Parts: sequence; C-alpha cells; structure tokens
Amino acid sequence: MPSDADLLRIRQLPCWRGLPDISPLAGGMSNRNYRVRDGDGLHVARLGEEAPHHGIERWHELAMSRAAQAAGLSPEVEHAEPGVVVMRYIEGRTLTPSDLRDPGILPAVAALIRRCHQELGTHWSGPVRTFCPFQTVRDYAAALRSKSSPWSDRLDELTALNDRLQRSLPPAEPVFAHNDLLAGNLLDDGRRLWLIDWDYAARGGALFDLANLATNNGFGPVEEAGLLSAYFGSPAGGATLHQLRTLRVASLLRETLWSMVSELHPAVAFDYAGYTRTQLRRLEAELVRFHGGGC
Repeated sequence: MPSDADLLRIRQLPCWRGLPDISPLAGGMSNRNYRVRDGDGLHVARLGEEAPHHGIERWHELAMSRAAQAAGLSPEVEHAEPGVVVMRYIEGRTLTPSDLRDPGILPAVAALIRRCHQELGTHWSGPVRTFCPFQTVRDYAAALRSKSSPWSDRLDELTALNDRLQRSLPPAEPVFAHNDLLAGNLLDDGRRLWLIDWDYAARGGALFDLANLATNNGFGPVEEAGLLSAYFGSPAGGATLHQLRTLRVASLLRETLWSMVSELHPAVAFDYAGYTRTQLRRLEAELVRFHGGGC
C-alpha cells in the first residue's frame, strides 16, 4: 500500500495540471514508483532518498537520466526536486526474462545497450561516478563487517572469490554503462525499446553490462553467443566468452552483497533476507556452471 506521506508529497508537486490521480507501480527495490494521471496525460513519479551505502547519489542519477533522455534512450524528465523525479510514462509493456531470451528481440536489446555505451557520454558534462563490481564488493564487505551483519561468516570466502575473479580478467576500457540490466528496466512501446532507472549508471565496463543482462535473465550458451554477436557485430571469440562468464559470477556476487547491505538499510517494504538467500543459491549454481566448483 502506498504511504500517505508519499501520496501527499506527490500531490503537492507543482508540475501537475489539475488534480493528479496516483496509483503505485509494482517492482523497485531502491525506489517507490507511482503512475500519475493529470490533465497532460500519464507520468511516473519516482521517490527515493540518498543511498550512500549503495553509492547512489540522486544528483548523479538525475544527470544520467537527462543524458539518457538526450541520447534517446530514456523518457523525458519532466520535473525534479530533492527525493522526487517525474518522467513521462511509456505506454507499453515491461520486458520479462523470457522476452530477453527470445532471439527475435536480442538484437534490438544489444543495439540499445551499445547505444548507451557509445552515445551517453556525448550528452554528459561535469563529474561522473565510476563503477567497478570488484571494488563495490570490497566496500560492501567492509560495511557488513562494521555492522555485524548476520552474513559476516560468509564474507571471507566471498571476498576471496571476488579477488580471484578480478585477477583473472584484463583491464577494461570504461564506457558509460547502466550496471543494472534487469528485465524490468527495459520497456517495449510496440515500436522501440526504452532503457530506464539510472540509479547505478556510471563509467564502467561494457562487458559487465552484458554479463549483468545475461545472468539477470537466465541466459544459456546460445543466448550468450547471440548477445555477444549482436553487440559486437560478429561472433565473439573464446576469450571474450570466458570474460563474459567470469563477469556473470562477479555480477551475482555484487548482487548478493547488495542484498546483504540492503537488509541493514531497507529502502522499501521487501524481503531482502529472502532475496539474499536466493542470490547465494544462484551464485553457487553459477559457480558450478563456470568451473564445477563452489566458493
């Protein structure tokens, strides 16, 4: 149920034409999202506080959203003030993991991600955050140790895995990356795809974005090969495929510790502890797939 405080905050925004009709949108583990209808049509209001424990700075998210709008990747930002962003509502459907495994849609998804990596920076000016999944895991682990997390007994093995993964990879050329490629962050309006939710966007690795997409949406070997071929324009070699699969493990490791930290700093009403257990199981399964072992 939406909180009275959220509803009041949205109603009091100066951007509406007439009395806004507000309804909550499902999903979202870092923000509270609402669909709003007013005299100008449909909008999305996103409410979220600063989240330094996740490296989320709302000024940076807003700047990324506006750069993505300018690049034609994301809908228009219509209003913004501390803690609230209002964007144009996209009439269409949110993609699902099974959609993203469809070989018919994969080229369009790969093209959208490639445009993000190649074009977002041309619409950016000023300071920009950087994102490294391996350093993020180290930061999370330090925070969890300082807060006596219930998962503290797992941190040594998880950070050791993190270090092994990083050592096995070559340095990556940074691009403007999304870093949170869940199916729910891709919309289809029937004519084109849109990419939304720029909380974690930063200068990062292109291949991490692809690995993040692959692991979040249950890609198998066929989908992995199709994604790399569509993104690079030709079949990828074995070294690139191995790096992708290494980064799939890194992506799940980051998501697991993200959830552990979120247990200590819940942003919305959500079973973060249950999510942590699910991510640990997924991480173990990914490791078995990767090299037949455990942590």
